[in-house]
Amino acid sequence: MIIEETPLSMVEAAKDVDEELKGFIKKFTSLTPEQGAELKEKLKALGLVKLKERDLVKIVDILPEDKEDVNKIFTEVSLDEEEINKILDVVKEYK
Repeated sequence: MIIEETPLSMVEAAKDVDEELKGFIKKFTSLTPEQGAELKEKLKALGLVKLKERDLVKIVDILPEDKEDVNKIFTEVSLDEEEINKILDVVKEYK
């Protein structure tokens, strides 16, 4: 029985896995767990109502570079230009 489901980014998951899996995860992300958590908090601080926890995790994992990348993450809602630019501005700090 699942009691609670919490989306985790790859860097968050890397904290709780063995070394072999950590090596695999590092192939797909350049952030440390601390950077991933910091990025997630900065995205939350934007106060965008449309940003759900699962979306935050995807942003941390993918580190979108442009509008098209952001739109691929948000398949259920549509973001306006200002919202997309706010997200991209925060993500740029971690590139």
